Amino acid sequence: MPATATLRRPSPDGHAGPVLRTESLGVRFGRQEVLRDISLDMPVGETLVILGESGCGKTVLLKTLIGLIRPTSGAVLFEGRPLAELSERNLAHLRTKYGFVFQGAALFDSLTIHDNIAFPLREHTRLPDSEIDRIVESLLGEVGLPRAVGRKKPAELSGGMRKRAGIARALALDPVVILYDEPTTGLDPIMSDVVAELMLTVRSRPNVTSIVVTHDMRTARKVADRIIMLYPLSRLGPDEPQIVFEGRPADLDRATDPRVRQFVEGRAGNRLMELRDEQRHADGGSP
Repeated sequence: MPATATLRRPSPDGHAGPVLRTESLGVRFGRQEVLRDISLDMPVGETLVILGESGCGKTVLLKTLIGLIRPTSGAVLFEGRPLAELSERNLAHLRTKYGFVFQGAALFDSLTIHDNIAFPLREHTRLPDSEIDRIVESLLGEVGLPRAVGRKKPAELSGGMRKRAGIARALALDPVVILYDEPTTGLDPIMSDVVAELMLTVRSRPNVTSIVVTHDMRTARKVADRIIMLYPLSRLGPDEPQIVFEGRPADLDRATDPRVRQFVEGRAGNRLMELRDEQRHADGGSP
């Protein structure tokens, strides 16, 4: 689905603008600046993929979008409402509109898969057990897991099955926004493609906006309507933008920025020398 087509789709609450927006967003931990001047609109129905090497602030951005990290400067707006203005109670309620697919699935080891998926329904709704059971079984089917898997514990499943169970749990409350943090990490190419296909299925749900952090270029090209690439602030000048690429997947092939080409093509380039210089600096300049 083209990104431009999603701009006209209203949200379930009738909000006509982007479901999520960041305005000059900045995040700093002590003296370490992680995000700087990030301004993004995320339209309803779009799948936005965030690329960038480790340490550039991708996961920090995800956590800021959900209100788990408060920005040092700028703002995050959900359907036009600044998260910073919400009370903790209202913010907790707002998070029920998000689904979060964690890098390691983050399932509760002591619970069965059925109870893992049912957990948000039991915490945030008053549905009877029979209705919760029906929803869980439907979600298991949606992510391609047999009903019998519901009786198993996470340790009894393969990595791919745990990922799919994590997606099912993220969908339990029928969220408006789904955040994926490295959804294919640790999976073989075939299972990575299975997860990517599931993400495309999720995208077909009405009014669902997806935001994906990944290093997997194949997945990025397959699921994205739009891609941005962040660059570590430690290697940027004070006036250089942190977003070094923004465009459609096909635009990556035409990007001329050497930083983008190096990442997309998986080339080390001068990074080994840079890493050695960073280590010498951290060690106080010793050779």
